[in-house]
Amino acid sequence: MSSMQKAKFAEELLRRFAAALRAVQLYAPTHPLVGRSIKALADALELAHATTPTVAIGLVGEEIVVSDTPVARAGESMGKLIGQLQEAGIERVVIEKGVTPDELAQLVRTLGGRDASQTTRALALRHIRVGRLQLDRGEAPAVDIQDYRRLYNEAVSVAGRLWDSAQTEGMPDADAGRNIVDALAHEVSHNRTALLALTALKSYDSYTFTHMVNVSILTMGQARGLGIEGALLREIGLAALMHDIGKVRTPSEILNKSDKLTDREFDLLRHHTVDGAEILRRTPEIPALAPIVAFEHHLRLDGTGYPNGVSRPSLNLGTMICGIADVYDAMRSQRVYQEAFPTDRILAVLQRNDGKQFDQNLVRRFVQLVGIYPVGNLVRLTTGEIAVVLKAYAPDPYRPRVRMLFDNAGARVERPVEVNLWEAREGEPQSIQAPVDPAQFDVDPLSYL
Repeated sequence: MSSMQKAKFAEELLRRFAAALRAVQLYAPTHPLVGRSIKALADALELAHATTPTVAIGLVGEEIVVSDTPVARAGESMGKLIGQLQEAGIERVVIEKGVTPDELAQLVRTLGGRDASQTTRALALRHIRVGRLQLDRGEAPAVDIQDYRRLYNEAVSVAGRLWDSAQTEGMPDADAGRNIVDALAHEVSHNRTALLALTALKSYDSYTFTHMVNVSILTMGQARGLGIEGALLREIGLAALMHDIGKVRTPSEILNKSDKLTDREFDLLRHHTVDGAEILRRTPEIPALAPIVAFEHHLRLDGTGYPNGVSRPSLNLGTMICGIADVYDAMRSQRVYQEAFPTDRILAVLQRNDGKQFDQNLVRRFVQLVGIYPVGNLVRLTTGEIAVVLKAYAPDPYRPRVRMLFDNAGARVERPVEVNLWEAREGEPQSIQAPVDPAQFDVDPLSYL
């Protein structure tokens, strides 16, 4: 679909959305005009879902965007639609494939209600996610961890489809990749804490796909910390999502081998950087950055790494932050042939060789982003309590903000207490002793974020 076709389609979708909202406000729920307007909206979405699993309608300032296509604000109905979304405290509506007319009817009835800002908080639909702008005393929006789990799982599923399409058709589905990166980039920009925490939860049966998603999130998190936003942030996220796509050409017996690879097998594996660049270079509508990152992400600043014989006087910023995310996520992952390494060991690897392989300014900023004990980790404090990490403290990554769940005798506390370890007073826990396995305590740390 050309950019002009996308713009026309986005405008038509919004026109039908606005018409459905107007109908539920003017007529009784059983009125034929209401039913027709809902069906027209459902038909437009069904057409969109034929090429992409999700459609995102969002507000960026006074501009309305459908997925990655901005729509000019023209006409009274479009202005009313923007006003209703703003009034409800909504900056984003994500509608997934499989949405039913009943779900759409509930959405537009809710948005068209007298107090949409209150009722949208209780809106729980299987195929529709609503992003809120509601703030509490200037703090970040409240996190519904289940929304983030759904988004993360959807991203892993899309990564699997990208892999399959690259394997069977010779190129990944660019539209599906862009749409999921758009959703991830939005959350990275607005509240990245929970999304970064989810990258620590791995399904090892689908390591390849979770690794693709994790590297994308961790790379965008770094980029956002450097002040990168908008279209460039999404391009970097898409490039990071596709960084290993060349492995679709690597024999599966090499990718899944539990023993040490032979020199010949390692040479075949290394070729995934060249294969990835070739695949992405000939995939329509893939940004030019993607094949560069695929080709370079195993190159190092001191000239080491691979592809063999390739040297660069400097590396692309996208390559460098993707390379850091790639090493970090691979080393913290427990697989058949590898124990998971703690964060301090991983950071030592990133800082080795006198810091000549990775840009140390970027490594330092990465440490500030994830912390030595990343958000969502369950940890034992030096005084014996068990706590979940809530927020890294950049000046002292060893002393984050935590919420204590078990006392030093191992009993679950009735009311979890939050402590900023960096400003702990005498008699309070001062620092972390070590991470612990949540399975030992039968808790889901992310539920306490």
